[in-house]
Amino acid sequence: MGLAMATRLAKAGCDLTVYNRTRAKAKPLAQHGAHIAEQLSDLAACDIVFAIVSTSDDLEAVLLGPEGLFAGAAGGPRIVVDCTTISVDASARLRDALAERNVEFLAAPVSGNAKVVKAGKLSFVASGARRTFDEVEPYLACLGQGATYVGEGELSRIVKICHNVFLGVVIQSLSEITVLAQKAGVPRHAFLDFMNRSVLGSVFTRYKTPGMVNLDFSVTFTPHLLRKDLDLGLDAGRELEVPMPLASLARDMVQALIGNGHADKDFAALLLLEAQAAGITLESENVPVSDGLS
Repeated sequence: MGLAMATRLAKAGCDLTVYNRTRAKAKPLAQHGAHIAEQLSDLAACDIVFAIVSTSDDLEAVLLGPEGLFAGAAGGPRIVVDCTTISVDASARLRDALAERNVEFLAAPVSGNAKVVKAGKLSFVASGARRTFDEVEPYLACLGQGATYVGEGELSRIVKICHNVFLGVVIQSLSEITVLAQKAGVPRHAFLDFMNRSVLGSVFTRYKTPGMVNLDFSVTFTPHLLRKDLDLGLDAGRELEVPMPLASLARDMVQALIGNGHADKDFAALLLLEAQAAGITLESENVPVSDGLS
């Protein structure tokens, strides 16, 4: 994600300095004019710093850890924009810690993955001070389809958590009905083609269709990360007294996916688990199918 996003910024002519904990992953950006930082604290001289990692602990480490953004003597950026999916509480703690350093914080989690970024279809939901959003918004627009501003504080975090809970429920439901149709004798490519043409089709169902038809579960989003986000959603549901029975069941299915040895696959491998439970063995249909992104 970070590589694809930084590539778009570099190609747009931004004066870009980048850092990755695995330096080799950042090297391709040099060909687009980006400067490769040797350590995180080198980014402290930048005006705006974007961060995207996997978890709350990762984000806290890269921002506030002993080898993090503020570990050097160069002060710090004026604005930090975080695109990670983390909890409301973790985001609030980081916002307070950055405020003590006179740093503005924009929570701007993303919807999409690296392929979506390359297609220019990444979207953001943002929260924080409106003036901060207004300043950062042109960069968010450069990264994809732009951003939705939802208000102050951590509101964007709950929106993104809701988004990813829905992601889990939708992929489980799509797996169930696809296996049902196949067991009745309908080829997956034909069934999903109909679904994608119907009012229930979406960017997401079209994007997942090639993998489900041809059993290509190259990772775009891991089962572990989806489980984390479902847990965040269920935690929020308990705190706000909102019943979430479908989310709870989807979480159990993702846990079963991990427990059955599919943790190294894309979360759409829930299709395999559903087929196993239905007593059928899936094979690739070897049908060329568009993902709707190109």
